[in-house]
Amino acid sequence: MLEGKFILVGVTGGIAAYKAAEVVSRLRKLRADVHVVMTKEAAHFIAPLTLQSLSANPVHVEMFTEPKLWNVEHIALAERADAVVVVPATANIIAKMAVGLADDLLSTVLLAVRSPLFVAPAMNHWMYHHSATQENLRCLTERSVHMIGPAEGFQACGTDGDGRMSEPEEIVAELERFFQSQTWLKGKRVLVTAGGTQEPLDPVRYIGNRSSGRMGYAIAQALQEAGAETVLISAPTSLHPPSQVLHVPVMTALEMRDEVIKRFPEADVVVKAAAVADYRPAVQSEQKIKKQGDKLQLELIPNPDILAELGRSKNGQILVGFAAETEELIKHAQEKMHRKNVDLLVANDVTKPGAGFGSPTNIVSFLFPDGRRIDLPQQEKLEIARRLVREIAVLLGVKEEN
Repeated sequence: MLEGKFILVGVTGGIAAYKAAEVVSRLRKLRADVHVVMTKEAAHFIAPLTLQSLSANPVHVEMFTEPKLWNVEHIALAERADAVVVVPATANIIAKMAVGLADDLLSTVLLAVRSPLFVAPAMNHWMYHHSATQENLRCLTERSVHMIGPAEGFQACGTDGDGRMSEPEEIVAELERFFQSQTWLKGKRVLVTAGGTQEPLDPVRYIGNRSSGRMGYAIAQALQEAGAETVLISAPTSLHPPSQVLHVPVMTALEMRDEVIKRFPEADVVVKAAAVADYRPAVQSEQKIKKQGDKLQLELIPNPDILAELGRSKNGQILVGFAAETEELIKHAQEKMHRKNVDLLVANDVTKPGAGFGSPTNIVSFLFPDGRRIDLPQQEKLEIARRLVREIAVLLGVKEEN
């Protein structure tokens, strides 16, 4: 899976830097073309010559030395990389990545990278759990950065807990899994809907819901990672669409329906993760509605049920639905699954901490018409999305090892 891949390894100034030597060695044994960028601080922990010998390529440290590649060095490295992995990823480099700081060669390269990016956090237990570090990690996860670890155990500072860098074999295995997964859904066309639709009352106000779109955007990213040709039909959100995903912006339920129905015949899979408003105003005022008296009465009419319509008309497509409930989760979700004729339904109780709208994490159950059920613990939404993609691959008859 890694043969011939240009893998860029970033090494930063943490005690775990010595483990980068084994990461580089393992990648080289798998016939990857390995290139190393080190910070000056990392060179205090491990000699550049060591990594040069193991990678069989020049090691890049200084920003303003004569370039080893005849190009602007940080751009050349970023453009050639099939993947980038930072080992160890200290709290410092994670903070730089989160805010876009580029004050040395490695951070500048990372700012220019457009290929998949992996980081293996490694720091003191308390540094890892500091609110600033956790916020930075969430920020990077939302930008599609892959997190490897950290692990738990004894640390060089004498504390015991999570914050240790994952072992080199685990890091390399994660890279192998990623490149393996890129072929799972190659040639498959998938529609994903995301976000909460907005139903205008007038030019100023609308009826909406609390959906952030994070789950749908994570699913689109996971599908793209798996090689699927992905279309993301999205109601308004503050999120940036994943790279190489066709983004189709919509606002209302009717607009979303039109886009989905138009593309449905050519799709192999549809994932309806959007929170579509059930009702819309019967009349949309052309002018701002002024405050008059104590009460305002609105007449609402039902929006089309897009998921049910797809369930009635599907012809071999895999249909995935979502159920956000506040009580009797499994009962209501199973009823929805059968009523709307979906092949997999993702259910979550939005009243649980860590599972509500806008949360970076979720707690879900996958339900299947044959009675199977998979309960997942609280996880980042991107990790749930990747697990969902594996289940979609099974429904399509695609074997993971292909």
